[in-house]
Amino acid sequence: MLLNPDEYEDARQSRDARFDGRFFVGVLTTGIYCRPVCPVKVPMKKNIQLYPSAAAAAAAGFRPCLRCRPESSPGTPAWSGSSWKVSRALQLIDQGYLDDGTVEDLANEIRVGSRQLARLFKKHIGASPTEVAQTRRLHFAKKLIDETSLPLSEICFASGFGSLRRFNAVFIKIYSRSPGELRGVRKNQSSKSHKGLEVIELTLFFRPPFDWKALLAFLAYRHIPGVEHVTENSYARTISVEGISGDLRVEFTEGSTQLKVQINFPESRQLYHIIDRVRTIFDLRADGEKIESFLAKDEILRPIVKKHSGLRVPGCWNGFEVAVRAVLGQQVTVKAATTLVGRLAMRNGQKYSCDNPELNRIFPTPKVLITADLNDMGIVGQRITAIKQIAEMVERDDLIIDCTTATECFVEKICSIKGIGEWTAYYIAMRALSDPDAFPYSDLILCRAATKPGDALTPKQLLLLSEAWKPWRAYSVILLWAHYGAVHKPIMEKAKTTKQAKSRAAKRLHVGHSD
Repeated sequence: MLLNPDEYEDARQSRDARFDGRFFVGVLTTGIYCRPVCPVKVPMKKNIQLYPSAAAAAAAGFRPCLRCRPESSPGTPAWSGSSWKVSRALQLIDQGYLDDGTVEDLANEIRVGSRQLARLFKKHIGASPTEVAQTRRLHFAKKLIDETSLPLSEICFASGFGSLRRFNAVFIKIYSRSPGELRGVRKNQSSKSHKGLEVIELTLFFRPPFDWKALLAFLAYRHIPGVEHVTENSYARTISVEGISGDLRVEFTEGSTQLKVQINFPESRQLYHIIDRVRTIFDLRADGEKIESFLAKDEILRPIVKKHSGLRVPGCWNGFEVAVRAVLGQQVTVKAATTLVGRLAMRNGQKYSCDNPELNRIFPTPKVLITADLNDMGIVGQRITAIKQIAEMVERDDLIIDCTTATECFVEKICSIKGIGEWTAYYIAMRALSDPDAFPYSDLILCRAATKPGDALTPKQLLLLSEAWKPWRAYSVILLWAHYGAVHKPIMEKAKTTKQAKSRAAKRLHVGHSD
């Protein structure tokens, strides 16, 4: 599958970072494929072919560039014009689904036939699911070789290769060098350690515009004490994968299109899963420029997009965790919900120790909360019951809170629990299911933010209005929340202060008259 070079020529010539990962350049004269931001001399237009994904370029016979390192690209946007089924399949492949499963299993997971899935991938991605998975493995392995001091045997299995023989054969075929030869002098490089374990440091890229300060502020306002710690330029948290505990830290730098990730985790086989979750938390795969261009067509959203460029939809580490947090946040302030979830984690979470003293708990598992005593913490009884029911459903696999679940099915299931309404369900879908079109239309702030200050739409009116924002309504939510905080809230607070001042003045006049 080839793209029209004319549509991307300006971006290619200017090395525009906004297009990094949206297309890849196959150079006919060298047999190499590059990112559009590659620092080498821009090849002539007649000597290139453009592909929608790295896997498509690899499937066409091109080798990855050693200079721009396609493995460091933000990747193909999961929702870039693809069907829902292709997008979900890409997310599953990113999570390593095909490392152990088959294409047939993947097709069954998203309820299509394997041939239909293959046709959809060829149409939207330019490569088969297997080729996408192979490119993912290769790219992640190359990244670990370049950026860490992990033994090559660990890199092999951390990347999803089934054997060292296969690992070496693929690298020799693609790069004409063994993994050891590619690493070169890096084998003698020292690394940081924590409790005798290597702290893995990796660099991830994103496409601008990206207002990471706003995203960090969102996470900081809703952080779970003991589990998460957020500063002006970093996010840290404890993690647990298959019962094994660890922690990670993400740091941003002003004026850069990359971020640094430090991972302290004893099992290297889980590294890709951890990195995938980091990408999800910060919505790194999003094509912000494309999303904003679409939403800016709307008269209501146009000025908001212009003022709040670069907003992303914050994801989460674990769907169950964000579900519990959402239930605790019902009908209370965000600050109050933070206090409640902190108490819950402190009482029921596994103790944890690391270099960051702010991190001391692993968020409790569904199994723990099923039997946990949640009384005497200020949590309303109905919410305790709801949390336990969610935990039971998750433990039985009756409720899956991740990207493998369609939003409609998820909303129907979780709303069957007494005390959980559509607002809670769609909020969870935004952050845990990675659905870019999830829309909690009954949210009071959204109803106010979508019209002039002092007025409010009804949920039905807002839902009707939002039809023009599909399929990016989750991003419209973040935009409207930001708009409300910047415009509506100050006006309402000023009006409230003025009203209170007038009331006090009237009271003083009344008291004076009585005297």
